[in-house]
Amino acid sequence: MAAIVTGGASGLGKATAAMLAANGAKVAILDLNEEAANAAAQEMGAIAFALNVAEDAAVAAALDEAEKAHGVARILVNCAGIAPASKTVGKENAPHSLDLFRRTIEVNLIGSFNLMSKFAARAAAVDDVAGERAVIVNTASVAAYDGQIGQAAYAASKGGVVGMTLPVARDLAQHHIRVMTIAPGIFRTPMVEGFPQHVQDALGAQVPHPSRLGAPDEYAQLVESIIRNPMLNGEVIRLDGAIRMPPR
Repeated sequence: MAAIVTGGASGLGKATAAMLAANGAKVAILDLNEEAANAAAQEMGAIAFALNVAEDAAVAAALDEAEKAHGVARILVNCAGIAPASKTVGKENAPHSLDLFRRTIEVNLIGSFNLMSKFAARAAAVDDVAGERAVIVNTASVAAYDGQIGQAAYAASKGGVVGMTLPVARDLAQHHIRVMTIAPGIFRTPMVEGFPQHVQDALGAQVPHPSRLGAPDEYAQLVESIIRNPMLNGEVIRLDGAIRMPPR
């Protein structure tokens, strides 16, 4: 079975791509970082495409090439995303950069929808397997609910992912394609691992239980459970150890 993973060069996406490959899927990684994407693909016997997920033609071309190599994909996991920090009114009363806000929405929200729409149009044309054609898993964030200071753009983009989960699942039900979203809390991603150890420890201590950072493999485990359980559809699952983020 063929699978597409965006943001599969690192972090949650890489762990998910590795899990899928270990389960026998033919994986295509879509990531902006060409070098990291190629390295990840080589590790797990996948193929890689360097692109911006919000670009219409680039995504269509990559899906064409992935289909030639692996056949029509039946699994899509959207992990590509950016997380800039900027206040609505910043230093010296400067307004939030509209370009930064727009780019965050384009990558996190429009990019996710771009992949979903193009992926589903292809999957809708194949035969059912055990009563369904395909599964889509998006990545939101607890910031969609508990956005912190400086996260206006990020929280808006992830809130959009949450908001479109049910209507897209309803749209695609006639095609027997499921749509789910995971909203992770604080996970051990490359960005977080770049923080000093005492900062990582402090972040982990905010999580009620287990009181630590989440592991990318734990995200991948939930993706696997979603794929395997046909009744999971149209819902957002918080994967966060019961954390509720403070203002800052």
